[in-house]
Amino acid sequence: MTKENDCNRRDFLKAGAIVSIGAALTASNLSGCATFHRKLATAPANPLMLSPIDTVRIGFVGVGHQGSSHVENFLKIEGVEIKAICDIVPAKVEQMQKRVAEAGKPEPAGYSRGERDFERMCQEADLDLVFTSTPWEWHVPVCVSAMKNGKHSATEVPAALTIDECWELVETAEKYQRHCVMMENCCYDRTELMIFNMIRQGLFGELLHAECGYLHDLRELKLSDFYEGIWRIKHSIKRNADLYPTHGLGPVAQWMDINRSNQFDYLVSISCNSRGLNLYAETKFGADSPEAKQHYALGDVVNTLIRTQKGQTILVTHDTNLPRPYSRRILLQGTNGLVQKYPEQKIHLEGRSPAHRWENLQDYVAEYEHPLWKQMEEMSRGAGHGGMDFIEDYRLVQCLREGKPTDMNVYDAAVLSAVTELSERSIAKKSRPMDFPDFTRGRWKTWQPLEIIGA
Repeated sequence: MTKENDCNRRDFLKAGAIVSIGAALTASNLSGCATFHRKLATAPANPLMLSPIDTVRIGFVGVGHQGSSHVENFLKIEGVEIKAICDIVPAKVEQMQKRVAEAGKPEPAGYSRGERDFERMCQEADLDLVFTSTPWEWHVPVCVSAMKNGKHSATEVPAALTIDECWELVETAEKYQRHCVMMENCCYDRTELMIFNMIRQGLFGELLHAECGYLHDLRELKLSDFYEGIWRIKHSIKRNADLYPTHGLGPVAQWMDINRSNQFDYLVSISCNSRGLNLYAETKFGADSPEAKQHYALGDVVNTLIRTQKGQTILVTHDTNLPRPYSRRILLQGTNGLVQKYPEQKIHLEGRSPAHRWENLQDYVAEYEHPLWKQMEEMSRGAGHGGMDFIEDYRLVQCLREGKPTDMNVYDAAVLSAVTELSERSIAKKSRPMDFPDFTRGRWKTWQPLEIIGA
């Protein structure tokens, strides 16, 4: 970090600009209760399926750390043209234009005339898909602009910050008949997909309980210029909620057939005191620094308990302000056994494992590896997050090119993202239960569960 950037960051904190970071982040501007259960037209009888697209023309919005990684992935996928690059930093646009040209592809158009230049891109660029890897508060505006201009949309996680935003995505996708996909890469992680395959083959019996979450020490990154405009810390300052539920919950939702014969029913949330960011700031910047004196609303550990319509329970944990090794606390318990991913990959199956003893989950790989990983291990090697980023990008293109429903749709994006505001409301009301909106308006009862697919 340069001295100039450090000063800018400190001045920004001291000036108090962080206390007005948008209506989407203020407790007084949460979605009104009346909007939780909207009386909309009936959702479609089947998930959206449109005509195949021979060559998927893509425009990117936000090409920082994660966005540039996705550009690299799409350069390697057959049937893709990168037509446009948009970012508020012109140098990042130029860098990605150069990278596409170096790969032997036509140089994409550049858009960098300010924070809303993505609207111009969506209006004038000849695109099939707009992919956003921007700060969270821009995910919905970009996706909505794309769909209103006839483009499909894909967004990094979470897809939305409030219930109102979740409904806006659903309403826009239905009105304009366009895909809106939340790119939850952890749904494509090797272990999570293998567990999904084992579930489909009946190894765990009836599913009863799962545990998951996002447990990642982000203190240094939050209190630095790693995130453009230090955007991420603003959420920790203003909101006491599970700010990032989808990495753990995405795979679990697929295991439990959420939106496809099952649904999240209600949740309760609780958080502990906020201490980690202040203590870290005292050590790094000094006790009198703006960062050390700042009040952070986010509790250091937020636990959310969800009950599904089928009577299953899911414990979701958010823990990003304390010293700890990375974990998504993946655990699944069924009537015939259980499996765990962190800190070790272990499994116990009744009638197969030694009584009262764990087995190494890796011993089951040869028999239960998911077909996607069998077919795409070499192709995805070296890509972000162990290769799962490449596989999720590949699957999106494959679905668009084959004219099939996407693995995750707008209803999945909405229900997973809704956890943030629901948890915030529950915490604010002493862990009062909060019902999930039914974004499918009853269609979850007839939509079919996801299948085991290959490349």
